[in-house]
Amino acid sequence: MDNHSGVGVIDKTAAILGALEKGPATLAELVSTTHLARPTVHRLALALEHHHLVGRDTTGAFVLGRRFSELAATVGEDRLVSAALPVLTTLRDRTGESSQLYRPHGDQRICIASVDRPVGLRDSIPVGTTMTMAAGSAAKVLLAWEDPERMHGALVHANFTAADLAQVRERGYAESAGEREAGVSSVSAPVWGTAGTVIAAVSISGPIERLTSSPATAHSAAVIDAARQLSDVLRRTEH
Repeated sequence: MDNHSGVGVIDKTAAILGALEKGPATLAELVSTTHLARPTVHRLALALEHHHLVGRDTTGAFVLGRRFSELAATVGEDRLVSAALPVLTTLRDRTGESSQLYRPHGDQRICIASVDRPVGLRDSIPVGTTMTMAAGSAAKVLLAWEDPERMHGALVHANFTAADLAQVRERGYAESAGEREAGVSSVSAPVWGTAGTVIAAVSISGPIERLTSSPATAHSAAVIDAARQLSDVLRRTEH
């Protein structure tokens, strides 16, 4: 395969990203792998880091950055949304509560699919609604598996703690009661993308009088099942 496009800086950038695809690498290792000059590798790696196409691991080695998972999430969103409606409808019918699908949107989250409870008191979230990442079970799920820098940055303004997010990772779901909005309870679980990152959160929400202050007791299994179905859809369509 010809790795030379005729645009030198693009070819060199692609060589660096290709090297990082194999795993973390120090500057010296990138120089050795790409056969580029050390100043060139250093300059391009720092520029890529600025745009979050490259990041650092806990040892300081270069790794592929979070921007790739964000781009992958956008690519996968169309098939995710098309698969979401029947899954959310089943979840709504199984729990009797309105169901939603959220994805990260900058420092907020956005509802990209929603199925309402047909009658009675409900928590209705229209598609396109943006919400804070500082409160609510979906926010916890979307942050729990984030890289440490983004997670701790968000926790500065959050109504939950790092210990709460550790519990979310351990349990595989999150719940909230009166956290985002007084009188509303919710349960959420992660949707995993093909890159091994959490790209969305499946949720149910409704009045605390019906869901109680511990909504996961009755509904965590159903929400986890729905999230797993959507994760499976993404894995199947990747192959």
